[in-house]
Amino acid sequence: MILTFIVNSLLVAIAVLIHFEALKQLTSLISKLIIKHHLRILFGVFGALLAHIVEVWAFAFGYYFMVHYGDFGTLEGHFDKSLMDCSYFSFVSYTSLGFGDIVAKGDIRFLSGLEALTGLVLISWTASFMFLEMQKLWKERD
Repeated sequence: MILTFIVNSLLVAIAVLIHFEALKQLTSLISKLIIKHHLRILFGVFGALLAHIVEVWAFAFGYYFMVHYGDFGTLEGHFDKSLMDCSYFSFVSYTSLGFGDIVAKGDIRFLSGLEALTGLVLISWTASFMFLEMQKLWKERD
């Protein structure tokens, strides 16, 4: 139980730190780009998407570790214990889609819930970031 808590906490912390650094770097880079602002917005969108993908893969490696090492529980259903299936489950959890074709059993369930909550917060953070960038575009047009 303690090890589950530690692994879960580390994965959430890693995802938040990745997102913080990505948005911080994007803020700095976007303001320095010498291109039209609407292209800077696209740069921000693709940069944020890349950050989300890296975060999802961090969770995927966490699932892979938890399924293969220790007594954390497992993922069942259309799941062959591959890293690709772990990444698929991670994408579904992060985005809160919850297709249900792979289901968490045991302590690993807590991570899938935390990932959904983390994904919600980080996706909202990205939306806020992009809104602020769009406001800059609207101000430039006035």
